[in-house]
Amino acid sequence: MANQFPSPTGDTKPLDQSKAGELAFTGTSAAYAYGHLAGFPPPGQPIFRSFNRVGLWTLYMKEVRRFFKVQTQTIWAPAVTTLLYLMIFTLALGGGGRVVLGVPFASFVAPGLIAMGMINNAFANSSFGLLGGKIQGTIIDYLMPPVSEGELLTALVGAAVTRAVLVGLAVAAAMMFWPGVSLEARHPWAIVWFGLMGATLLSLIGVATSMWAEKFDHNAAVTNFIITPMSMLSGTFYVIDRLAPAFQTVSRMNPIFYVISGFRYGFLGQSDIGSDNMAVLHGAVGLGVLNLLLGIGVYALLRSGWKLKA
Repeated sequence: MANQFPSPTGDTKPLDQSKAGELAFTGTSAAYAYGHLAGFPPPGQPIFRSFNRVGLWTLYMKEVRRFFKVQTQTIWAPAVTTLLYLMIFTLALGGGGRVVLGVPFASFVAPGLIAMGMINNAFANSSFGLLGGKIQGTIIDYLMPPVSEGELLTALVGAAVTRAVLVGLAVAAAMMFWPGVSLEARHPWAIVWFGLMGATLLSLIGVATSMWAEKFDHNAAVTNFIITPMSMLSGTFYVIDRLAPAFQTVSRMNPIFYVISGFRYGFLGQSDIGSDNMAVLHGAVGLGVLNLLLGIGVYALLRSGWKLKA
């Protein structure tokens, strides 16, 4: 049926299809030109003019509720696993009144186990979000809401750090009742700083992993071949002074070593990072710089849409 437009006299006359298309094109071009002159962005280009607090909080709470719904698996199960580590290594290596860094072996290993539980669960939480969305077909829930890439990254990392803190509190509360374990906070700043920096570090690595991975096997490969070896060989169960010089150098290249040793320094007042407190401060600054650089890199990947957008 031909398009009909009213004539100047009020009559309705058919209009040729080619002329109708020409008028429609002219109208669209005029509307686009007007929008451009008026300062409106091109169609489909997102513009974030201010900080979206509501969107950030909503996404953060979504991620928190996701792991809190299964808290038996995400919080209490890691706490039980960490207590089993404490029991096994205390019985196997702590017999005969063994003393490490001037304290009983159980008190030496307990802070490291708390930190290890925190960082492992931070990685587990942040490495699932985007990967689960890609596999389940719900990635649009992360990409379409009116939140910027920085807000998206902040929400994912914040939720992972929240889970790490809850796991750390659960493990510490249980260890306080363990025979031979003393958790006296001698340097609270070190406990807070190294705990949060370690959780943030692994959270950022987890977000990058969830962007790269295309299936859960890829995520498991990173966990089994990178995260777990770095955690186990970070001085959690020993001091690196007992290692050969070459292996000491390798250990000092592991950022998790500084997380474990700095966190332990907060409880024991001693650390194998260095012979004085200045070495611990250098480690604290180094972790902060590393997290800053890694955060910038992950943010750039999110902005590029790497492996997230077609």
